Amino acid sequence: MARKAEQGREGGLVMRRGGGSLAGAAALVALAACAPVAEVEGAGAAAMPPTLFVAAKRGNTLSKVDLATGEEVLRLPSCTNPHELATSPDGQHVALACYGGTSVDVFRTDTLERVMSINLGDNARPHGIVWHENGNIYATAEGRRSIFQIVGPLTGATVTFEFATGQQGSHMLAVSPDERTAWTTDLGSRTVTRIDLRTRRAPLSVTVGEEPEGIALSPDGKTLWVSARGSNQAFALDPQTMEVRETVATGRFPLRIAVRPQGDVAVTSDLQDGSLSVIDTATAKVIRTIPVSSPAEAQQRFQVTILWSDDGSKVYVAETASDTVAEVDYASGKVLRRLKVGEGGDGMAILP
Repeated sequence: MARKAEQGREGGLVMRRGGGSLAGAAALVALAACAPVAEVEGAGAAAMPPTLFVAAKRGNTLSKVDLATGEEVLRLPSCTNPHELATSPDGQHVALACYGGTSVDVFRTDTLERVMSINLGDNARPHGIVWHENGNIYATAEGRRSIFQIVGPLTGATVTFEFATGQQGSHMLAVSPDERTAWTTDLGSRTVTRIDLRTRRAPLSVTVGEEPEGIALSPDGKTLWVSARGSNQAFALDPQTMEVRETVATGRFPLRIAVRPQGDVAVTSDLQDGSLSVIDTATAKVIRTIPVSSPAEAQQRFQVTILWSDDGSKVYVAETASDTVAEVDYASGKVLRRLKVGEGGDGMAILP
């Protein structure tokens, strides 16, 4: 019989019921409450043009934008207050963190049909999400002070593991390529937490700035980048020791940080300035500022999430108050166009 797991007060995992133990990581298992996935037919993502997916947190919708034309081609109801998105490795599905509820919902990328809803438990409030190349989904459960590993989504035998962070407001996350480690930014506790996904070792949390929110792992896995919106700073951390190597002054209120696929720069989304701070990752210095709007327009636009195109040539910037996504050419710093999306567009994912 499957056993449900819940977080302990001091981190790690505590079994709610059931006795005995299972080998390795299976000792942490909890069967997810989910609906069977619908069978996927046809070519799906293989026939899809470059597409941007956007979660609209005020409109409670999920939409897709054809990047060739800039047109929103489909928008459907999703879940209450959806936030972050992640696409599956094969491009057939997109997973949505339903921040206003308790589930991670999975949709087909071609039709936006919901095929699965994975319940993470009472007061979960999932926010950050990663669909790992190995096929597993990871999501923060802010209300439970934990993260979830969702193993085998879409297989009909989905299993979840819950790992406590022990911190308040575990909001965004990053996961290592080998799936041994995850990291969260914990807004309420002013910390960044490292979680060992292979053992029951207690998580390691360190204080980083004021209200750390954005997080990104460098492509080579050697640097963990964090942006702290309350102190207008970005930080380069050692991913294992959690030592802060560098501190960088950014624009005002850097909500997010994203590392270019080439690894040469990291960019913060500076809400109060309506701009992007471009940080040279080798020197940890701001080398450019890209104006997406302006300080005068900042509240009207309210830029939040940022996302690189796969080739690193463009940055997509969600402007939540104006229901738009700005497409920015990285080389010139020019806003190429503004894409109309649902009400309160925030979380984004892209299929090239």
